[in-house]
Amino acid sequence: MALNLTHVLAFHDVAAAGGFTAAARREGVSQPTLSAHVRALEAVAGRKLFARAGRGVRLTPAGEALHAATQELVRAIVRVEEVMTGGKSQGRRLLRVSTDSAIHVLPILAELKRQWPTLQFAIQIANSAEVIAHVLDDAADVAVTARPVRDPRLAARRLRDDRLVVIASVDDPLAAAGSIELSALRGMPLALRERGSITRATAQAALQAAGVSLEGSLEVETREAVLEAVAAGFGCGLVFASEAGTDARIATLEIEGAPVDVAEYVICRQDRAAASPVADFLAMAARVAAERGWLKGGV
Repeated sequence: MALNLTHVLAFHDVAAAGGFTAAARREGVSQPTLSAHVRALEAVAGRKLFARAGRGVRLTPAGEALHAATQELVRAIVRVEEVMTGGKSQGRRLLRVSTDSAIHVLPILAELKRQWPTLQFAIQIANSAEVIAHVLDDAADVAVTARPVRDPRLAARRLRDDRLVVIASVDDPLAAAGSIELSALRGMPLALRERGSITRATAQAALQAAGVSLEGSLEVETREAVLEAVAAGFGCGLVFASEAGTDARIATLEIEGAPVDVAEYVICRQDRAAASPVADFLAMAARVAAERGWLKGGV
């Protein structure tokens, strides 16, 4: 039986999506069709390429070796398509973005929109753990998150260096200090992000190291809710400096003694990194980061 490119690409789609159902939904084909293509390819290979894993599938050793080769094949196909279309086809596509903070994403999307006016965007706001899952589950093409990733299926590029700061109401006596040691927050009410947020995890670790109890803290799901709670006088909050904003009701305090450095990352699936519009987003993110000085040591 001869090797069929359609069967090879069907295998790649299933491997990239982590399952037949997800691949069928993403590619707009029926699951039985994909299954038939993969079975035909396995017949040519003379071995299984997938093994069942819960609701999805996992690659066998033979499947892993083939997937490494198909990633190169797909990149080559993308390059051919871009040459054939002169790069124009990307302007008619939808880029799905998931992020833990729109602040880091919107400047990039604005520049992309200027370059390709017909490019469409869909943005989801979630905590760091969720945005990574969105990329892995093919619910997003790219994501921006403060959580470092080590999954070999994902590509990650540093977008922005940041730090943790304390925010307080301008009516709070602490507001005039300009800086504060975290130990000074002992016994004070705090507004914090929800569990699963990298902001929460970072703040919690720093506070506990300073001997500050989280008992009685207010847990909220968004950065905006933290800012509103602090402005309303609930107590102090902890956010990333880039997210503190310029609200006249709120003062930003630098952390003394042991500053907490963090970073934001752009992530996507490895096998999508060379494909438009994902590749265009990555390139624009690097350009915006350089122009705005988001990285301490440069891009």
